[in-house]
Amino acid sequence: MHDGAPVSKALFVDEAEIVVTGGAGGNGCVAFRREKFVPNGGPSGGDGGRGGSVVCQADASYNTLQHLAGHHHWAAERGAHGMGKNRHGRAGEDVVIRVPPGTIVRDADHGTVLRDLTGPGDRVCVAAGGRGGRGNVHFKSATHQAPRQAESGEPGRQRRLRLELKLIADAGLIGKPNAGKSTLISRLSAAHPKIAAYPFTTLTPCLGIVELRGYRRFVLADIPGLIEGAHGGAGLGDAFLRHVERTRVLVHVLDVCPPAGDAADDYRAVREELEQYSPALATKDEIVVANKMDLTGSEAALERLRAELGGPMLAVSAVTGQGLEALGEEMFRRVREAWT
Repeated sequence: MHDGAPVSKALFVDEAEIVVTGGAGGNGCVAFRREKFVPNGGPSGGDGGRGGSVVCQADASYNTLQHLAGHHHWAAERGAHGMGKNRHGRAGEDVVIRVPPGTIVRDADHGTVLRDLTGPGDRVCVAAGGRGGRGNVHFKSATHQAPRQAESGEPGRQRRLRLELKLIADAGLIGKPNAGKSTLISRLSAAHPKIAAYPFTTLTPCLGIVELRGYRRFVLADIPGLIEGAHGGAGLGDAFLRHVERTRVLVHVLDVCPPAGDAADDYRAVREELEQYSPALATKDEIVVANKMDLTGSEAALERLRAELGGPMLAVSAVTGQGLEALGEEMFRRVREAWT
């Protein structure tokens, strides 16, 4: 349970491909001492500096990969060349790429995970800088007192990276479009998602912090609605399901009186999509919520739904506030149990 911030509504980017290049090392220097009163001065060429590295670091002030959308190439500074009088070249500056916590850094060519940056401050070196070359002072010997050789700096490593953001939330709202998830998160937290009377108003995930009495809080995510066939690309597809993979608890929101179809069928359809996407995701702890209890006939519809699905179910109305306090407490209890 931790702090969070609403996801930017301007443009939500949760995947990016970039090319990173470490800085080349500086070249070693060939030089000899030329000082007054020092006859036959020996070699004095300094070493080249190490090239800068490229580092990915999790930063809580970011919640999307949007800032990387137009910046595909990242290169660190090369090391300075060595100089005479045994002066070594300056090391190149590192480049730090800041990403939101929850970003998975992969090598795009091999598919290997370099690091899962789950917490603020987590970092990984993705392209090491090259080593600086040695100056001619390293090559002197009793039989070779005036070496005229030095090493060139090594090139830095280059990689193609694939960055994938999975939002970190304690609980995630799932359900069919227009089940009332956006209204629910707007009533439970300070988040302000788009709300309208037509499907797919939520086009990007949204995070909100739910504050309870006793200085208790947890992070809730609103995930765009799923429809049957989402795992195959129908509707908005399953592109956003990755954002509930990290959640501890799933909150399955049902429209108790859907304008078309049946609430129990809606429940089964969403559960099927979860199974198709990830069996592990489908086994997460789940709270079933019957929403829109302010509608006429909702009580009878709730009884039919409970009889068909069985198991515990919370009845709420995101519009009137009915049952929201109990829902918040239940979510906090389940999240706390999942953390322990």
